[in-house]
Amino acid sequence: MERRRLEKILDRFDGLRLLVVGDVVLDEYLWGEVDRISPEAPVPVVHVKREAVVLGGAGNVVRNGVALGAQCDFCAVVGDDDEGREVRALVRDLGVDADGIAEIGDRPTTRKTRVVARGQQVVRFDRESDEAVPAAARERLRRAACERLAGADAVVFEDYGKGLFSGALTRPLLHQAGEAGIPVVVDPKGSLTPFKGASLLKPNLREAEALSGIAIRSDADLERAARRLQRRIGGGDVVVTRGGAGITVFEGEAPGRTAPSLEREVFDMQGAGDTTVAALALALAAGADLFEAALLANVAAGVVVGKTGTATASRDEIRALLPDALAAVRGRR
Repeated sequence: MERRRLEKILDRFDGLRLLVVGDVVLDEYLWGEVDRISPEAPVPVVHVKREAVVLGGAGNVVRNGVALGAQCDFCAVVGDDDEGREVRALVRDLGVDADGIAEIGDRPTTRKTRVVARGQQVVRFDRESDEAVPAAARERLRRAACERLAGADAVVFEDYGKGLFSGALTRPLLHQAGEAGIPVVVDPKGSLTPFKGASLLKPNLREAEALSGIAIRSDADLERAARRLQRRIGGGDVVVTRGGAGITVFEGEAPGRTAPSLEREVFDMQGAGDTTVAALALALAAGADLFEAALLANVAAGVVVGKTGTATASRDEIRALLPDALAAVRGRR
């Protein structure tokens, strides 16, 4: 593995097109200061100084894809509400067509409001529905995604457990992608049934435990869990993100191989998985083998955990950390 080759893979992100299908979240932040406790209840009083709203969930995958230099298509559902209109506006601000976003009249757009003071999250308010998306809206989404898949170099299914995914949505997309040789990367949350036939599954450690039913306490446990997940998606590969322990690749029947995390100050883990899956999919589309793609994705995640809030990584930021990443991999051998 050479730095020059990895840099060439990053350079190829320009001109790639990434199709993202998944649960969009509107991430709202209220930053403030605390200097007293409320006289009404034993809770801090936050004096709000700054506010921001950004795309989260599958929307953050799109943000990261754009930040990495790719063109993106986005298929998701929102409600007929101000938050849904805000999502569309933020998508357009990225230079991404918002016509693939289906609207559901009686369903709220998922919104997560975080109050942050003294560098720590004080409380989070969630407004959402996890009921199954109505069949008519799912069919509109399927048609939109199938149309856009024809021009895609890679596909990401980003599941946040909001009732979007079913076999009726994913099977035609997986079949079409398989015939065209387009990699499909799944970032799972709940059932794996809709994703059978995907070329790559990317759970984090907690998700790997829940989806496999195996408590992971050792490398041997991780191997057993990954093999079970491979069987459940029909033989595809599995990449498990493990936080500070790095990212482990299970390709075919080969033993698991780990790219260690870099030693960096962590400010916020939020959205790191979205960054990982975007970089992973683009690297595969750019010709990387699975371990090279996982290493680049791991470095991208290392960039965003050093930032606050739902953040993105650029190719220049990844490029700057490649020497350390390669040294860590070589030191592990």
